[in-house]
Amino acid sequence: MRPDDYQFLSGVLAAGSGLALGTGKEYLLESRLSPLAASMGHNDLDGLVRHLRLTRDQEVVRILCEAMTTNESLFFRDGTPFEALRSAVFPHLFQARQGARRIRICCAAASTGQEPYSIAMTRMLHAPELASWDVEIVGTDLSRAALERARRGVFNQFEVQRGLPIALLMKFFTQVPEGWRVNDDVRRGISFREFNLLGSLSGLGTFDVIFCRNVLIYFDQPTKADMLSRLACVLAADGFLFLGGAETVFGLSPAFVRVDAAKGSVYRLVPFDRNPVRAS
Repeated sequence: MRPDDYQFLSGVLAAGSGLALGTGKEYLLESRLSPLAASMGHNDLDGLVRHLRLTRDQEVVRILCEAMTTNESLFFRDGTPFEALRSAVFPHLFQARQGARRIRICCAAASTGQEPYSIAMTRMLHAPELASWDVEIVGTDLSRAALERARRGVFNQFEVQRGLPIALLMKFFTQVPEGWRVNDDVRRGISFREFNLLGSLSGLGTFDVIFCRNVLIYFDQPTKADMLSRLACVLAADGFLFLGGAETVFGLSPAFVRVDAAKGSVYRLVPFDRNPVRAS
């Protein structure tokens, strides 16, 4: 791949999805996009690049961004965030939302749905007092294919073995010819939406909890800072932001402070620094 073509495609992907490839990732583009170019009728990746240079076809850009998206996900990934939900977040929200009896949770980059379903199972197991509440979980992702799988809620044997204890598999899933299907009581209140995190978040409304885990690692520093700023605008004043274990707000956003009482990368808006949530 010619250097100018690599720079062009890197720019297209950065503008379309925020993905920051940096230098030396030609092999990654070629391995993922060459088959896609062939499926679109181009002789090679150079042909696809020429097409994009001429047309700036936004549907093709969307498809390229989706092809470069990592849809790796598993149930109860890393464990710690779900322990924080159990011990600190749900107890706080139960007390703080007694009037409205409504909680909204966002899972950004939800991929094939394991994270939203894990949150729902955590609530059902460890916060039964919320059973009669309106608990809405919104999973968003750039990938239409991943979202379609998330909506179906059917996972193969390999997928359910990754992070999902056998007891929870038997309690919350039903075996079907394709694998295991999430039961309707878990699916209730969960929706999935196609959404680009580089777009305006205001249309999603305000959330009490935002999971944006293992997302910022793919962006450059300015994009990370911008995204954190926009997440702060849609997080409730006493809400919680969950980042990945390798992610931080340090040096990127003055809006958030880490919740020391909750294990893992859990943050709240700055005014709540003086009275951190107590873990039970």
